[in-house]
Amino acid sequence: MTVDHKQGHLKIVRSALSTLVYPIQVAVNLPVDAGRWMTRSFTTRRQLLAENERLREEQNLINSKLQRYEILQAENRRLRELLGSTIDFKEKVLIAELLAVEMEPDRHLVEINKGTREGVYEGQPVVDAKGVIGQIFHVSPFSSTVLLITDPSHAVPVQINRNGLRAIAVGTGQNNALLLEHLPTNADIEIGDLIVSSGLGKRFPRGYPVGQIAAITHEPGSAFAKVSVSPSAELQQSREVLLLWPQGSDELHSITQETM
Repeated sequence: MTVDHKQGHLKIVRSALSTLVYPIQVAVNLPVDAGRWMTRSFTTRRQLLAENERLREEQNLINSKLQRYEILQAENRRLRELLGSTIDFKEKVLIAELLAVEMEPDRHLVEINKGTREGVYEGQPVVDAKGVIGQIFHVSPFSSTVLLITDPSHAVPVQINRNGLRAIAVGTGQNNALLLEHLPTNADIEIGDLIVSSGLGKRFPRGYPVGQIAAITHEPGSAFAKVSVSPSAELQQSREVLLLWPQGSDELHSITQETM
């Protein structure tokens, strides 16, 4: 040791011994290093899994908000169209939402979320953004039943917008068809003519779209033409409707109630 300390003759020996011992050191430390590597790997994996789960939840939340935003956009668009449909008229209006639909062959009814608390009354006209839906058939404090124009028992006084020719549009029991009554075979009617409410009977305000003539049939021996009309209102799609209070309807409703 004294000779090595002063002259360094054992450096080569120490280097050789270190080289021989190194594999043993590596073998001894291998379990410890492997344990540390596995611990770091598991920790990193858990962190990645947790982060992935958090990102997945955030993505689902964002997608949910995006879908809700798209729904609100569509709803706002429908409401703007609904309100815009009465921009040229001066009736009092109220927006109502559909609660239930009953579309049997002999009965076409929908239920809405407005009733006597909002001043709804039987016989009140109901429209959507495209045209006439029907009229109030039954009313309760919190909801009302609407009789659709396609119901076989429903009838609307109408006129052809092009020439003012008057007729009655009655329901056929089909979801997409009305029938014009009392039109002679020589009447000035054409496929595509717009049919609007005439205002006669003081039930439906004048000028609301009811439908378009879809087909004209002349039956032999009959003095009247069979005229099929496609409704303007989106009877199968509307989620919101407008309740109308035509001018003078409040007084008429009061008189009706007093009479009853």
